[in-house]
Amino acid sequence: MTEPLTSSDVQAALDEQAPGIQVETYDTSTATAPQAAASIGTPLGSIVKSLVFMINGRPIVALVAGDQKVDTRKIAAFYDVGRKKVKIATYEECVEHIGYEPGGVPPLGHRSAAPILIDRSLSRFETVYAAAGSPNTIFPIP
Repeated sequence: MTEPLTSSDVQAALDEQAPGIQVETYDTSTATAPQAAASIGTPLGSIVKSLVFMINGRPIVALVAGDQKVDTRKIAAFYDVGRKKVKIATYEECVEHIGYEPGGVPPLGHRSAAPILIDRSLSRFETVYAAAGSPNTIFPIP
């Protein structure tokens, strides 16, 4: 099985694509949106959930506000497939295609290119916070 990438890989991607932004490590879990919000003391909606879906064997990443749910019908309609074709990625698919374990999937630095869908409601916040490769790391996105 392919080894997962780590928060060091996320920091390398940030150094290249967004210099000055640093991965932050917490003593508490940031694996779920409620845990991340509690760990850093921010509204739940400002947490970016990076959810990986598979459509016909291809990964799709959805970046969703922590206080929102994904409507797979909308994803299916966008890709012109039936709703049952949109499936949450397994652990193995997540690591193989995106590079990271569920609970630590960042919005950048993926193992292979995948389309990214972004929840417009994230724009409510000046700064949002995304997973950074492990279940206790995040980084701010101003």
